[in-house]
Amino acid sequence: MLKKHAITCALSLLILTSAGTAWAHETATTLPDDHAPIGVMGDHAHKKGEWMLSYRYARMEMSGSRTGRTDISPAAVLGSFMVAPLQMDMEMHMFGAMYGISDNLTVMGMLPYIRKEMSSVNVGLVRFKTQSEGIGDAKLSGLFTLYNKNSGTPQQRRKDTLLLKLGASLPTGSTDKRDTTPMGNMKLAYPMQLGSGTVDPMLGITFTQRLQNWSWGAQGNTVFRFGSNSDGYRLGNEYGATGWVARNLNESASLSFRLEGKRWGDIHGRDPALNPAMMPASRPDLRAGTRVDAAVGVNFYQQGGALDGHRLALELAIPVYQDLDGPQLKSDYRLIAGWQKAF
Repeated sequence: MLKKHAITCALSLLILTSAGTAWAHETATTLPDDHAPIGVMGDHAHKKGEWMLSYRYARMEMSGSRTGRTDISPAAVLGSFMVAPLQMDMEMHMFGAMYGISDNLTVMGMLPYIRKEMSSVNVGLVRFKTQSEGIGDAKLSGLFTLYNKNSGTPQQRRKDTLLLKLGASLPTGSTDKRDTTPMGNMKLAYPMQLGSGTVDPMLGITFTQRLQNWSWGAQGNTVFRFGSNSDGYRLGNEYGATGWVARNLNESASLSFRLEGKRWGDIHGRDPALNPAMMPASRPDLRAGTRVDAAVGVNFYQQGGALDGHRLALELAIPVYQDLDGPQLKSDYRLIAGWQKAF
C-alpha cells in the first residue's frame, strides 16, 4: 500500500508541475535544474566560502527472489536453504554539507541514518521479521573543477562543467547487528548490516551542460574495497553510471528523466558467525549483480520570499533490468526526496 501511495504522489506532482506557464528566462539568475536530480550526488561545486546543507530521505523496497534474470519462488529457495527471504525495506536519512575551499575545490561530507527490515520464511513455514537500525558509513570527498565555462547570456544560457570526485567511505556503520529469529538471537546476514567495515576509496567524474531551458549530465562512480574488516570479509567493488536530461518549466520548477546502471561484486572472504547454508543472503558468493533503473523527478527552487534559495526535489526510480547472482531479492522501486540550501 505504501508503494502505491508513493508512486501516486510522485506521478501527481509531475502532472501538476507540467501545467507551468511561460516565463521570462532572463529574469532568473538561478534555475531549478542548476542541480541534478536529487538521486545524483556530487554533481555541482560551490564558490569559495559558500556552504550548502542538504537532507535526503530515501526508501527502497525489494521483494521476490531472482537468479540471473529469472524469478524463483520461496519454495525453490527452501529447496537449498533453511530460510528464504520474502521482502526487504530500507529507509535512509542522509545529512550532507558542502563547502567551497576555493572556486576550484569543494569538500563534501555525508552521514546516513539507516533502518532495514527483512521478512523471511523458514523450512517450517514460520514467517518472521528481522530489523537493524543505526548510523551508516560516513563519506568524505573533494570535488575538483576541471573545466567550467559560462558562454551564455541572460537570454541564452550556456554553461559546461566537468568535475572530478576523490573521496573515501569511512567504516562508521556497524557490521555486527543481531536480532531475534525462530532459531534464536542470530547475527544478521550481509545485506542487513549497516556498513562495510573497511575504508573504501571513491572515484567519480561528472559532466553537465546547461542550456536555455534544458540541461543534461552524465556521471560515473566507483567504490573500491581493500583489505578485510574485523569480521573477516570485504564487500565487492561497486561501479555506477547515470545520465539525465532536465527541462525547466518556469523559474521555480523543472522535470527530469534519468537512467542509472549499477554493478556490484561478490563478497571476498567470509564472516564465520554466518552459516552459508542458512539463507542466500549469508552466502558471500551470491551477492553480485547488475541493475538498471529509470527515474522521473521534479526539482523546485524558491525565488524570493521567506524560503528564498531553498530547493525541494523528488525522484521515483523503477528497475527496468536486473541480473542477480542469486537467489537475491530484486528491487521494486526507490523513492528519494530532498532539501538543499546554499548560503
